[in-house]
Amino acid sequence: MDQFVVKPLFGDGPVYWYTPTNVTLWMGIALVAIFALFVLATRQRGIIPSRLQSIAEVFYGFIHNMVEEVAGHDGVKYFPYVMTLFLFVLLSNLLGLLPMSFTTTSHVAVTASLAVLVFLGVTLIGISRKGLGFFGMFWVTSAPLALRPILAVIEIISYIMRPVSHSIRLAGNLLAGHAVLKVFAGFASMAIISPLAIAGAVGIYALEVLVAFVQAYVFTILTCVYLKDAVGDAHH
Repeated sequence: MDQFVVKPLFGDGPVYWYTPTNVTLWMGIALVAIFALFVLATRQRGIIPSRLQSIAEVFYGFIHNMVEEVAGHDGVKYFPYVMTLFLFVLLSNLLGLLPMSFTTTSHVAVTASLAVLVFLGVTLIGISRKGLGFFGMFWVTSAPLALRPILAVIEIISYIMRPVSHSIRLAGNLLAGHAVLKVFAGFASMAIISPLAIAGAVGIYALEVLVAFVQAYVFTILTCVYLKDAVGDAHH
C-alpha cells in the first residue's frame, strides 16, 4: 500500500497542513491539464475544430446537458462549478494511472473536501433561494401524520450523511482498483504465472480507465441531484 503514502516533496520530515506533498503536486498537475485543455487548446477556435478542441467541446456539451437534465434550467447557472468538478475528478483519476504517478482521488481527505464543498454549497444555495422553505424537503407530507416526525429524522440523517457516501464511493473504488492492479503486477515477477498475471494486469488496467470515467460521472451526477434539491421544487 506504499503507493498511497503521502510524502513531502522536499526532505523527509513530518507532513503538516502547509507542507508541499506528492498530493499537492499531482493536484496541481491536474489543474494544469485542465487549463491546457480548455484554455490553450481552444485559443484558436475554428469551425473545423482541432482534436483537443473537439475533446473540450464533447466534455462541455456532455456536462451541460447533464446539469440541465438533472438539476433543471435553474441549475444551469452553476454549470461552471460542476464542469470544473467533473474535470478535476476525471483528470485526477486518469493521471493516477500513469507510471510513477500518485492517485489523489484515492484519498478520502481529497474526495471528502470536494464532497463537503458540494454539501455546503447546495445547502447555502437552497437556504438563499427558498429560505426556511428549504427544510420542507425533510417533511414528507404524503406520509401519515404520525410517521412524519420519524421520516423527518431519517431524511435529516440521510442528508447529513451525503458527504460521507459521496466521498467514500469515489476514494474506495480508486483505492481498491489500484491495490488489485498492484497485486497482479507483483505476481508478474513470478515465472510460472507471469503470463496470466500480465494478462490480468492489462485487463485490470483497462477496467481502471473505465472506472476513472464512471466514477467522475457518478460523482458529478450526484452533485447535480443534490443541486436539484436546492434549486428545484421540494419533493413530497
